[in-house]
Amino acid sequence: QVQLVESGGGLVQAGGSLRLSCAASGGTVSNYKMGWFRQAPGKEREFVAAFNWSGSGSYYTDSLKGRFTISRDNAKNTVYLQMNSLKPEDTAVYYCAAAFPSGRYGYWGQGTQVTVSS
Repeated sequence: QVQLVESGGGLVQAGGSLRLSCAASGGTVSNYKMGWFRQAPGKEREFVAAFNWSGSGSYYTDSLKGRFTISRDNAKNTVYLQMNSLKPEDTAVYYCAAAFPSGRYGYWGQGTQVTVSS
């Protein structure tokens, strides 16, 4: 069973950047469909970005295209989320997830808090 641990969150001013990391153990990230989600206070968790099943491509929620980039380092068994031009509305807890073969995301990290000040 894969275990995921996120890191890299923190407090940043609007317009700044952060890179989140998701370190995996008990499984290989290249064998899973990996994705990032976020949950803002008082809101439901929403999709941010993910790789496709082959890992050769990625897709994003429309509103974040061009600012966020998902990447992967197989040697480090780690998935990243580079976030640029951050806005106060990006404030949320960010979660890394791995999908079952069915496509459902069944493995989740504990989340890392990102706070963007105006």
